Amino acid sequence: MAHVHFPDNCLPYTQGVRQVQLAVTNYRELLIALEEKYPGIYEKLERASVAIDGQIYQDAFLEPFAPASEIYFLPRIEGG
Repeated sequence: MAHVHFPDNCLPYTQGVRQVQLAVTNYRELLIALEEKYPGIYEKLERASVAIDGQIYQDAFLEPFAPASEIYFLPRIEGG
């Protein structure tokens, strides 16, 4: 089960839940599962970066991960 950690700005969407465990194998499946569990959260998360096992991605849509992965959503860093 992947361990998913939400930032504070997602708490209204997750009813105060800070982390969940989900049986998914890639980021696309993760977003689908989260949208089913917390309707409306996809719009918030599509503007976030994600760290999967310590590697930060701006776009991780098809990125695979291990069942015991730690996944953190982070504010997206814009600019250069």
